[in-house]
Amino acid sequence: MAPSPHPAAPALADALAAGPVVLDGGLSNQLEAAGHDLSDALWSARLLEDRPEAITEAHLAYFTAGADVVITSSYQATFEGFARRGIGRAAAARLLRRSVELGREAVRRAREQGARRPLWVAASVGPYGAMLADGSEYRGRYGLTVAELERFHRPRLEVLAGAGPDVLALETVPDADEGRALLRAVRGLGVPVWLSYSVAGGRTRAGQPLEEAFGLAAEADEVVAVGVNCCAPEDADAAVEVAARTTGKPVVVYPNSGEAWDAGARAWRGRSTFGPERVAAWTGAGARLVGGCCRVGPTEIARLASVLAPGGGGPLPHAAF
Repeated sequence: MAPSPHPAAPALADALAAGPVVLDGGLSNQLEAAGHDLSDALWSARLLEDRPEAITEAHLAYFTAGADVVITSSYQATFEGFARRGIGRAAAARLLRRSVELGREAVRRAREQGARRPLWVAASVGPYGAMLADGSEYRGRYGLTVAELERFHRPRLEVLAGAGPDVLALETVPDADEGRALLRAVRGLGVPVWLSYSVAGGRTRAGQPLEEAFGLAAEADEVVAVGVNCCAPEDADAAVEVAARTTGKPVVVYPNSGEAWDAGARAWRGRSTFGPERVAAWTGAGARLVGGCCRVGPTEIARLASVLAPGGGGPLPHAAF
């Protein structure tokens, strides 16, 4: 029998040991750019039920741009959040699994379009505050114990892990206490994870030193990368160095564009500070999983992928533009 032209992707940890891997950009802004209204407490997770094909198309746009990893639409998908919409636990579990399946479908379509490089699907696990949908994900300090947070996260982690992602993305974590709870909750699931904090001014959003927050992952065998996301590119600069120095693990970094949200005007202000010149500094400091978050779209990911291609400065030979 002839070998498959698209062999299974190697373990992400092995790929990170070999060199940088390109993450996708913001899923929500890609969905909004396609005309989808995400003004809902479920955010992009609403489309898991209403327009699942739109999510697959958004993932595919990032694969086409040169991303090697896409992050699922499960960030704000929780049993509690779905229950507020009248969706029971069985149906909610089905939607959580669907988020991974849509990522896999995007991989299949990318293969049909000629992609030859390894492609991975990361199942997003947002913080407790994302379920509250009141902005507390950027503050932390929810008034819950580590044990209570672990009990909140474990059920959906079990469902997502059972859906077969390549990695669990524990992302936009504002608080080291929640980082500790998540690391407890993933034990025994058999799926590697990355742990990514949202930070500001050299500390977690809850105010803890980054050394303390990153240090939790140093001895966790499940963690294949640790770092930051959904922060200003300027805050990512120093955080990458701290994460690498504190843990000795590959660093994950995917900040926002650098523009600021004006809540009164409901508009973005300022200019983007997310640029290729930062990527070289991040990888030089230990970043191996590099992408973008809010307001970073396929165009920016294509530029980033070009920088990270062998030799840099040119289009990725394996990307299907």
